[in-house]
Amino acid sequence: MTFRKITVSQITARIPDELVAELDKAASRLHRSRAEIVRHAIERYLEDFHDLSLALERLQDPNDPVLDWEAVRDEVVGSD
Repeated sequence: MTFRKITVSQITARIPDELVAELDKAASRLHRSRAEIVRHAIERYLEDFHDLSLALERLQDPNDPVLDWEAVRDEVVGSD
């Protein structure tokens, strides 16, 4: 089994006290550290950001055909 070395950086962020209190509640209920929850939240945010960026790229692609909703619906469910 080969292990890959993972480098870790430390960052500092200013967060409102109310948000820190909610973070602490979540960390306690989940039996996780603040760092684990923040890391997971950032990972999820970046996944969503990537997905949205890709979707916007595709929507703005002039070579991507525009589909007619009525035609697609009829093809999928059949027309009456």
